[in-house]
Amino acid sequence: MTNTHDSDVAFIRALAELLRENDLTELEVSREYGEDDALNVRVARQLVAAPAPSAPVQVSVPAPSAPAATAPSAPQEDPAQDPGAVSSPMVGTIYLASEPGAAPFVQVGDSVAEGQTLLIVEAMKTMNQIPSPRAGTVKRILVEDGAPVEYGAPLVILG
Repeated sequence: MTNTHDSDVAFIRALAELLRENDLTELEVSREYGEDDALNVRVARQLVAAPAPSAPVQVSVPAPSAPAATAPSAPQEDPAQDPGAVSSPMVGTIYLASEPGAAPFVQVGDSVAEGQTLLIVEAMKTMNQIPSPRAGTVKRILVEDGAPVEYGAPLVILG
């Protein structure tokens, strides 16, 4: 593409929304603007598959005289369903700090104000700050610095 079209970003966001609303995994579209001007877009998301059942594990049982303190294990929860989840508004690469070697924007346990930058998502060579939607405490950071991120993927859990 030789010229920048303002509508391209809105178009890509609309494709990502179609992907999510229709539970699709991939969309590919080409737009021709002229002889030497085109936009080719592929929007995809990675679905998280349930882990395969593992082989049986041999467990040793304590002797009857020893107290057995076992708690039922909680089922794995989907971080995207957490009410404090902050999701990615776009596909891109996640950065936890403003530049390599700099302190991260937030760490687990930090108190954040509404609008405070939590992370950066780089998309199409543009750095997009991800603001906190509300005040709270960072409970979990679900992504690693420099990792690819999909549209709608949970990034941070606020408490």
